[in-house]
Amino acid sequence: MASAAATPEAAPPAPPPSGAALPVRNKGLLTFGVMLATIIQILDTTIANVALPHMQTSLGATADTITWVLTSYIVASAIAIPITGWVSDRIGSRNLFLISIVGFIISSALCGAAQNLEEMVAFRVLQGISAAFMNPLSQTVMLDINEPKDQQRAMAVWGMGIMIGPILGPVLGGYLTENFNWRWVFYVNLPLGLICLGILWWVLPSRPIRKRGIDVIGFSLLAIGIGALQLMLDRGQGEDWFSSVEIWIETLVAVIALWMFAVHMATGKNPMFERGLWKNRNLVTALAFMQVVGVVMMATMALLPPMLQNLYGYPVIDTGLLLMPRGVGVLVTMALSARLIARGLDPRIAVGLGFALAAWSLYDMTQWTLEMGSTPFIVSGFIQGLGMGLIFMPLNGMAFATLSPHLRTEGATLTNLSRSIGASIG
Repeated sequence: MASAAATPEAAPPAPPPSGAALPVRNKGLLTFGVMLATIIQILDTTIANVALPHMQTSLGATADTITWVLTSYIVASAIAIPITGWVSDRIGSRNLFLISIVGFIISSALCGAAQNLEEMVAFRVLQGISAAFMNPLSQTVMLDINEPKDQQRAMAVWGMGIMIGPILGPVLGGYLTENFNWRWVFYVNLPLGLICLGILWWVLPSRPIRKRGIDVIGFSLLAIGIGALQLMLDRGQGEDWFSSVEIWIETLVAVIALWMFAVHMATGKNPMFERGLWKNRNLVTALAFMQVVGVVMMATMALLPPMLQNLYGYPVIDTGLLLMPRGVGVLVTMALSARLIARGLDPRIAVGLGFALAAWSLYDMTQWTLEMGSTPFIVSGFIQGLGMGLIFMPLNGMAFATLSPHLRTEGATLTNLSRSIGASIG
């Protein structure tokens, strides 16, 4: 049973509208450390993809079993994300962030040193659990250390890491694999993680600790549902989708567990997520659009690097250069939309224009042929980046615009989970 401290009456009071929830002196340095944590976590969702053939030979795996290197990380991360808010309240957001980074560094080193597939999968599970907490906490920190008038700009900065990470991951992974060894795909996290850990240890403040019980039934149902859904999505292609009994079982388990979780959330006495979250129309709307962004955009970004290398024959460095215009487009419109919204632009107009630009770029991509040059990649990528910047930043700002500060960690948990599931579907 949840303690009295978990009730809304005992929640930390909202800060004055003109001040930050957690004022800090070295905001620039803390922002750098938080963004570094975000980027290395996002990179690790895609950086290992291009190294799989090399891992297969070294670890003695088959073409079917080597994919568990990716599946284990995705499933572990998806299952752990929902309890971010509860663990953060129980042990403190600072402690959880630091523990997550330490766990990520250690598990990355273990992944790089793995000698067989069983070890690699076990270490990737640990890495996925550690990584699961980093994104929601980084987003919460960016909101807490900035005043309300600066939060749109803070979300623009945070969103750059989220959007650029999947583009750089396969490129960096390919470069490290070709020029060094596949193990450096994981070892690269060590120096970056240690820098991040040092910065956060020095300047990261903590949110107030709130002792509250955990909804064991709700978490169990959600973990089973998300785990089964992620397995179905990740293994469906290799198992020929619904021609496979395994995929049918995973689908049924996911549907039943998630339906029971929804009923439990609506009727349970102490649900896993506070019901106030679901009454916030801005947050719920943003969650729906986050899934759309995940389905449409994240899949495109993940598939482009191997397509450019395998079908068009571009080397790793050239692939990275061809993908850079997308990142430039994201940077331009994220910075621009933050300024325009601060001056009164309706965020709905920005999101609508962003989806229009993204649709234009996706239609342009349907006209590609194997005989064309590099210009279409550059043009469509830049346009798509412009669209993504206009979509992502206002959505993040809208999600937290009317959310109480003490609900931010759980709100960030839901937005990251929604985008992750959307990306898996895509």
